[in-house]
Amino acid sequence: MSARGFVARAAALLLALSGAAAHAVQDCDLHGERVNPANGNTTQGKTGVMRCKDRDSGELQREQELRNGVFMGAVRYYDRGKLAKEHSVNAKGNLHGRAREFYPDGQVLREATYDDGHEVGLVRSFHPNGQLRRVAFYADPGGERASAEFTPTGQLSALRCADKAVLAPAADDARLCGFSGSAPSQVELFDAKGGLRARLAFVAGKRVRSERLYDNGKPESIDELAGNQRIEQRFSSEGVKRYELTALVVERGSVKQREAEYSERGSLVREQRWNPAGAALSDNSFYLNGQPRSTTVYSGEGLARVADITEFHDNGQRAAQGRFSAPAPRGRLLPVGLHRRFDDAGRLQSESAYDDKGRVMRERTWDANGQPDRDDEVFPDGSRRAYAK
Repeated sequence: MSARGFVARAAALLLALSGAAAHAVQDCDLHGERVNPANGNTTQGKTGVMRCKDRDSGELQREQELRNGVFMGAVRYYDRGKLAKEHSVNAKGNLHGRAREFYPDGQVLREATYDDGHEVGLVRSFHPNGQLRRVAFYADPGGERASAEFTPTGQLSALRCADKAVLAPAADDARLCGFSGSAPSQVELFDAKGGLRARLAFVAGKRVRSERLYDNGKPESIDELAGNQRIEQRFSSEGVKRYELTALVVERGSVKQREAEYSERGSLVREQRWNPAGAALSDNSFYLNGQPRSTTVYSGEGLARVADITEFHDNGQRAAQGRFSAPAPRGRLLPVGLHRRFDDAGRLQSESAYDDKGRVMRERTWDANGQPDRDDEVFPDGSRRAYAK
């Protein structure tokens, strides 16, 4: 079970216990004397263990320690007469010390240590068979720092490393997370059925390689860190590479350098490149037959930055060509200058001239024989007038 699944199950257990307590009428006593935990006058100055039973069934539901009228010390909750949860609270009512939850058969479900309401140190949860399900290390402040999860048969299913080994003796994260030895650690993760699902590598707690696997054993994704470069790849279940990203690792994240998409047959269908500062350099796409579909080349800086775009027919002949103003990294491209379109034999079909604001000023077309058949001046309102011959 994942950490999220365990939390949901624990929450359901607590809800069931609190729900039962809310709907059942309880009778509480201390040293045989009737007390009401909601009425401080009945517990004032008293010391001992208060016991609360269901009025109808007589089953014990709660035991809680008082010290001089203050609820502090041990607290135990019961479900159908069996211990379901135990912990201790301090004078402020916050969890303090060891806390445990139990399965109906008495097997420990979860155990943790609290310091004034905050989990600290190792927190463990267990499968019904007693096998360790999950171990996590909590720091205060900071919360969860590292964790390891296991299948019911004891195989590792998930791992998160801290900046030092902290999970011992429950898990050997010194070895798993690459804190011992000079070579990267080699870690395998399994699913509940015993199937291999991932291979990981760590160096001093830092993951340097991750390979996720399909049910058939073929790679689903590979994420690898080499120096200041990160490479991410994704594959189809047939083993065909469908995506690849190369990024430059910087202090606050990463900067894309190359991004490529591939067809289901593995042929390149799009490739984008960026410079180390993250500015786009090129964006090229391809037909499934291998011929180029379009090429975009960026140049210039700031307001003078432009994109020269060429489109192609699937036979390799140029289909269109023009320049666009591209002052913003992801803003709208505005056509500027002369833009031309061609047929699949490479013959010029049309030509449009744009001003520096992206407005068309003149349009010309040619017939199939290459002869001019229209030449219009275009006005801002969309009206046009033929140029005098």
